[in-house]
Amino acid sequence: MIDRMTLSEPIVKTALLLFLLWLCELSETALAQQEIVTLPTRPPITQSYFLTSLPTELQAVAVLFPGSGGLINLRSENGQPRFGQGNFLVRSRAQFVKNGVVGAILDAPSDQQTVWGMTDEFRLGELHFTDVSAVLDDLGQRFPATPLFLIGTSRGTISAAAIGARVDGRVAGVVLTSTMFRPAPKKSQEPGPGLSKFDFARIKTPVLFVHHVSDQCEVTPYSDAARLSDKYPLITVFGGSPPQSGPCDAFSAHGYLGKEPETVEQIVNWMLKKPFLHEVK
Repeated sequence: MIDRMTLSEPIVKTALLLFLLWLCELSETALAQQEIVTLPTRPPITQSYFLTSLPTELQAVAVLFPGSGGLINLRSENGQPRFGQGNFLVRSRAQFVKNGVVGAILDAPSDQQTVWGMTDEFRLGELHFTDVSAVLDDLGQRFPATPLFLIGTSRGTISAAAIGARVDGRVAGVVLTSTMFRPAPKKSQEPGPGLSKFDFARIKTPVLFVHHVSDQCEVTPYSDAARLSDKYPLITVFGGSPPQSGPCDAFSAHGYLGKEPETVEQIVNWMLKKPFLHEVK
């Protein structure tokens, strides 16, 4: 009688080899899907963004607006995308992918690449809307019928809110994390009005606020987010790692240091209309 194990071993080995080859192809495909996209928006001005790898099961698209002046120095070196990765949304991009969301991380447009990037006034203005509209059109062509969201953090919330107020029907929702509620004084390195005069009721699509209860940045106080919680859903984040930067920089409670995975998970749950935690501890 022939031993059945003798017959099955080659089959098992072949199946394992095919599985490993499939994993390698999947990994290579994921890497290939990451790309720098540059669009002509206001000739000769261009707007570039970094497109992350695709999730296994794509459920949403998120345009990610980093803070400060939005300048991440997006470029290609030796055929590989390179950019500043300290910002909360930028360094958390893999968490979005893990939860089913492909991210489009915006750089400052080509005419805003000097000093520290985009001013608050530029983010609130028509030229920025023109640039971002081109990105939305491009993403709509790449991912038709997939819900698209605007997500900003710190100064990036100026962009997300201002664009969200102008694109009725084009986006499924707006997420504002560490919102810049108050103006930065003229004496600061990056002065500007922030969203101090912005009427959030202008945004007709659903809005989610996310804020760390211990955010010590003077222009993004948690108390301002709490006051809006009777009108809009609010995810309050607690705890995390000890700060490794100033209170208005990304490696602190302002940037959800040490709480990135849990925070992103609840953001995505809200985006996908799943139950979500109002408190992340």
